[in-house]
Amino acid sequence: MDSLVTAAARALAAGDPLGALNRIALRDDAAALALRGIAMAQLGDLVRARALVRSAARAFGPRESVARARCVVAEAEIALVSRDLKWPAKALGAARATLEAHGDHANAAHARYLELRRLLLIGQLDEAERLLDGFDPSPFPPALRAAHELVVAGLAMRRLHTQAARAALARAGHAARHAGIPALSAEVSSASHVLNTPAARLIARGEERLLLLDEVEALLASNALVVDACRYAASEAGTVVSLARRPVLFTLLRTLAEAWPADVPRDTLVARAFRAKHADESHRARLRVEIGRLRTMLRAVAD
Repeated sequence: MDSLVTAAARALAAGDPLGALNRIALRDDAAALALRGIAMAQLGDLVRARALVRSAARAFGPRESVARARCVVAEAEIALVSRDLKWPAKALGAARATLEAHGDHANAAHARYLELRRLLLIGQLDEAERLLDGFDPSPFPPALRAAHELVVAGLAMRRLHTQAARAALARAGHAARHAGIPALSAEVSSASHVLNTPAARLIARGEERLLLLDEVEALLASNALVVDACRYAASEAGTVVSLARRPVLFTLLRTLAEAWPADVPRDTLVARAFRAKHADESHRARLRVEIGRLRTMLRAVAD
């Protein structure tokens, strides 16, 4: 690359898109188009950014596989920021393999980070853990280390491992400060704020209070029978019974749990579970059947 392209690339790596554009804004060669696209993405013009990156990928010759792979990674990042989860994930995996094969480990690590972020967004936590397994971010620049730790923290939060999440965020904050990129530091601060913000509402014995994420973790690890209205499940001491596909049973359980230790009138159960204004004998018969099913499903966690 020539000196202007090199300087623009360094400016983008430091989080200075305007500085990069000052050097290559009037150029339309492939490398400049790619850098302009990344700069526009950092400035928030995602539509223009995607068009520029695609133009750059077409401008690179068929022998420039590494440059084309980098364009794929850039477009994947733009799609991720746009929450375009239909973007072909296999193309990103192929680009990562190409970059690793040609020794571009930094961009391959960035591609891996994007794959992990996508997996977290669509809830494929097991697959994200598999991709993280054995990956060491220490050889990479501070910005990539911070991004990696953000993914580790996000996965830990979703698994309700709050201590691991706090440790990962502390490492991310240290790496972000070392990178000197304000936007990255802001992202770490925003993620840290989640741990100090109420994450759930607990209803017990007719009273309500808000819980932080670490309090939710402690509650789910306790011997209490917890009716989880987020995951549509019942759990006790790590044993989980999912009712996500049984909405009537979950509605009955939630109604009983909110009233506990008091009873719930039969007509109230019918109205909540079956949305019937007036309970007739058919509703009462169905209620007996559904309560029997509920008892059977919860035998492992409740009496």
